Amino acid sequence: MVLYYSATGNTKFMAQQIAKRLGDETLDLLERIRTKDYSEIYSEKPFVICSPVYVCEPPVFLVKYLKRVRLAGNRQVYFVFSSGGYAGISSTIMKRLTRRKKMIYMGRAEVKMPRNYIAGRLYDMNPPEEARRRLKEAVKEIPRIAHVIRRGGILRARYIFQFEKIVTYPFVPVWTRLMQSSRPFYTTEKCIGCGKCARLCPLNNIEMVDRHPVWKKPCSHCMACIGNCPFEAIEYGNITQDREKYNISHYMKKK
Repeated sequence: MVLYYSATGNTKFMAQQIAKRLGDETLDLLERIRTKDYSEIYSEKPFVICSPVYVCEPPVFLVKYLKRVRLAGNRQVYFVFSSGGYAGISSTIMKRLTRRKKMIYMGRAEVKMPRNYIAGRLYDMNPPEEARRRLKEAVKEIPRIAHVIRRGGILRARYIFQFEKIVTYPFVPVWTRLMQSSRPFYTTEKCIGCGKCARLCPLNNIEMVDRHPVWKKPCSHCMACIGNCPFEAIEYGNITQDREKYNISHYMKKK
């Protein structure tokens, strides 16, 4: 079974493409995470867990969920990460998780996807031509990943150096605390109060008040709200006004 969490579609696309080639089924973990549903997930085939990368590691809320949920049946687990170009210590964290669950770690793959992090100034969003190029490369890479999984091989990606772990482990909590505020989120006059943003927030961080969203703490900066608003009515401070509100569906329609 292919398990995944996806905010703006990159990881969902990847998971569905892998499942299609494996003849397997997918399970979107969003509602399970939101409702704290830790009921058993059973799979006769190896588990394939597809995850985005936030600040050099998998989403904290996803890791916490996977620690608690029981994965039954097949004991082998593969991981496939979608990132803007650097998966950091994601594999190290998931390898530890697998051992903790007494399962068999079968390696990981990293797929470079279009950037979706619109709320930061550190990296520019990919222009449309670069986003399309990355998606085309991903389409070529996914069959190779599926082939390794299908024959029971080990997925291999680049080596994670010790200095990366030393720098990243203390860096991520500081970055999360200082740079991932929910306070700058707001809606423009285009908001119709549909509530889609609240339904897609993995942390139940958005409350609808008088048909308008109000962002609470904590916030994972997953970009599900801003990337899925059907009217592009959500902004983040003065950073996002002139940036594309990325969602993979914009590019799937153009294919």
